[in-house]
Amino acid sequence: MARRIALSVLALITALLAITGVPLGLITAHEDRKDFRAEAIAAATTLADVAEEQLGDHARGPALARSVRELSRGGDQISVYDAAGTRIGGTTAVPAAPAGALRAALAGAPMRVYPAPDRLIVVSAVRADGGRGALGTVVLSRPAEVLDHRLDVLWAWLVAVLIGGLLAAAAISAALARWVSRPLAELETAARHLGDGALDTRAAGHEGPQEVRRLAANFNLMAARLQALMHGHQAMMADVSHQLRTPLAALRLRLDVLAQDGDAAMAEELAGAQEEIARLGRMVNGLLAVARAENVTTQPVQVAVDAVLRDRVAAWRPAAEEREVTLTAPGLEPAAARLGAGHLEQIIDNLLANALDAVPAGGTVRVSAQAAGGRTAITVADDGPGMSAQQQRTAFRRF
Repeated sequence: MARRIALSVLALITALLAITGVPLGLITAHEDRKDFRAEAIAAATTLADVAEEQLGDHARGPALARSVRELSRGGDQISVYDAAGTRIGGTTAVPAAPAGALRAALAGAPMRVYPAPDRLIVVSAVRADGGRGALGTVVLSRPAEVLDHRLDVLWAWLVAVLIGGLLAAAAISAALARWVSRPLAELETAARHLGDGALDTRAAGHEGPQEVRRLAANFNLMAARLQALMHGHQAMMADVSHQLRTPLAALRLRLDVLAQDGDAAMAEELAGAQEEIARLGRMVNGLLAVARAENVTTQPVQVAVDAVLRDRVAAWRPAAEEREVTLTAPGLEPAAARLGAGHLEQIIDNLLANALDAVPAGGTVRVSAQAAGGRTAITVADDGPGMSAQQQRTAFRRF
């Protein structure tokens, strides 16, 4: 979830930066091109005004040469022509005017701008005061290197700003994802521990958004109520089970006394009653054992499964031999599992006791274990009569 939140926020901020940054760069670049064109036109107009003074008055002052020198320092190439098309001034490097541009300017055409891949050419007519025809023509060629440099700097700054924004967005999205997902992960861990039986588990409800804190508070309230209910249930079951043992023991003693003084028929009936009392006693002991077991949560530990199986098989082998049943554990391979201390011994004892009760004389009980895929499969197999479908459906109910 943290990754999804971070990617979603990062994608949103990236889209916002792209939507705002790219149009801003395009608009700024367009304005720079307009400024570049306007500056070139203004320079050509100023130069035409200066040239008009010289061509109109036939003066030989330094104003035109000075203007040409100032513009040439910025890389401009300039040519000034009179009405006959003779070049009368300009820079050493002569700009290449488009074909027909000079004739069109002398014929009265307005100022023309001719964009080229690496420069901008402006052709302006030099007009006399009062508009009496064209005295000459000014051709100004301005290189686009300065504009290209400005645009490169603009896009470099824009890319740097976008990268910085993306890095900031990544940091913000990661922090936001941690802020939201960390309390949820802690809540998930608490729910898992509660499901495992740790009823005193509580979630930390002081971090994250307000909704997550309310969820943690409701979880803690639920866990507290569940703990109270479970403790009350376990205490009641343990108390009832413990209290029932005393009258059952007294009833069994009374039946023993009656069996001693009665005849054979009464003794047989009393023996049946004692078996029912014994069965009821086992159920009460089971209830008491369940109440005690559910009241304690043990931490899983690493258990050597093969060693436990060998130990329990050795402990039950005398009982199996007494019933003429073969109890074996052939080829046990090293295997391990994590579970509560003593739980595996209790499980194996129950399975072996059931198997020995079900297998007739001459039968076999085999115990094996196999580790596969991070798990350990334990098998207690016998050649007894098996279980009916009804018995299989009720096999895992209590008692």
